[in-house]
Amino acid sequence: MATTHAPVAYDSKIEGNVIFTQVDAAINWMRKNSLWPMPMGLACCAIELMATGASRYDISRFGAEVMRFSPRQSDVMIVAGTVTYKMALAVKRIWDQMPEPKWCIAMGACASSGGMYRSYAVLQGIDNLIPVDVYVSGCPPRPEALLDGLMKLQKKIEAEHSTVAQKERLLEELT
Repeated sequence: MATTHAPVAYDSKIEGNVIFTQVDAAINWMRKNSLWPMPMGLACCAIELMATGASRYDISRFGAEVMRFSPRQSDVMIVAGTVTYKMALAVKRIWDQMPEPKWCIAMGACASSGGMYRSYAVLQGIDNLIPVDVYVSGCPPRPEALLDGLMKLQKKIEAEHSTVAQKERLLEELT
């Protein structure tokens, strides 16, 4: 019979509230509960992104209240709106300046697939330029949808093997 191990365990027989866990589980718990978004508001979806940060929807409940407008201090980029080819190079440059680990949320139909703009000037999905972790549908999506997307990203982060991936990247850089 195979047994599964929970990432966190508590033993009530030990005094002082001792918790046993795995290093990956502890690192991922810290990462998922302290996301610092880089708001890349490019069109009307940015208004809904601002509403998500306001007191009514309170994105800070999920540990993401520190909106950073500096890519070097951010770990999740929220691409909200239409990405034109003229703006695509700036989005890519900002993405490259963000430190690892980093994630991306494509907010709205335009960021996900170009939306209703099938023209020579509009990038047909930000995933043609940078890797996307979570897609939030809508035109524009409601703040509740963005919060749901954020929770999906947190679940994805929780399941990552953080230390293994860091070791592999370090070995790739050294060789």
